[in-house]
Amino acid sequence: MVANFKKNQRKDKFMFSRIKEDINSVFDRDPAARTSLEVLLNYPGLHAIWFHRISHKLWRANWKLLARIFSTFSRWLTGIEIHPGATIGRRFFIDHGMGVVIGGTAEIGDDVTLYQGVTLGGTSWKPGKRHPTLEDNVVVGAGAQVLGPITIGKGGKVGSNSVVVKDLPADATAVGIPARIITNKKKTDEAEQREAVAKKYGFDAYGVSNDNPDPVAKAIGRLLDHMHLMDAKVSELCKEVNTLGGDVCSQNLPELSVGEFDEDEKAAAKRREGKVASFDPEI
Repeated sequence: MVANFKKNQRKDKFMFSRIKEDINSVFDRDPAARTSLEVLLNYPGLHAIWFHRISHKLWRANWKLLARIFSTFSRWLTGIEIHPGATIGRRFFIDHGMGVVIGGTAEIGDDVTLYQGVTLGGTSWKPGKRHPTLEDNVVVGAGAQVLGPITIGKGGKVGSNSVVVKDLPADATAVGIPARIITNKKKTDEAEQREAVAKKYGFDAYGVSNDNPDPVAKAIGRLLDHMHLMDAKVSELCKEVNTLGGDVCSQNLPELSVGEFDEDEKAAAKRREGKVASFDPEI
């Protein structure tokens, strides 16, 4: 009896740790999030994921009718349809969420992000694997359709309103109808520097690659390059002045202040800088 009580305690702790991890993932990827209570009450993407965890367990226990009832109720409540047979990893984030459809044989890895109107659908009536596999760190833009038993590799990005019907390699970006690969390059030193500067100033670097056709993304990328260059030049200037006998830049340059944050937003900013883990270390 005592053993069962301790086992239930561990389950409860794990459940609440996963909920905390889900909430933290929202702060990491949505700058509009303000407080944990606001996220808990007003993010249908989170509600849909939590309902799916219940329906998925029922599905695997062969309570399939009850599982479908839970998933249908979740769709009515959130506008997001996730088949109870779908397999979903950790820190999955659905932003806005209305109109998202995820098929029964879809497989989703860790740290995946979907936006509104995304479909992970099938293209065949045949039984078996009919829906896509999204590996870790995939981002799928609003209105995109990913169809068939294909694989989107780790770090892959699908542009808004694209239709993907073929496998996408890791770290590649696909846009268009049908989707075509516009970049599949390993990160260069310049790209890594740009990403580091973006994280330093507290926002996601997604969409600011050199090969991205979006002019706004290109402009942001140029600004990041300029900021990195100015930081390097100021550091060199301080070093030379100190060599000549001056006393400047004895302290590090102050970090950019982006306004008054509450505690949750401060923690999210630190996670983006890589200073703390993005979830409870006890998990």
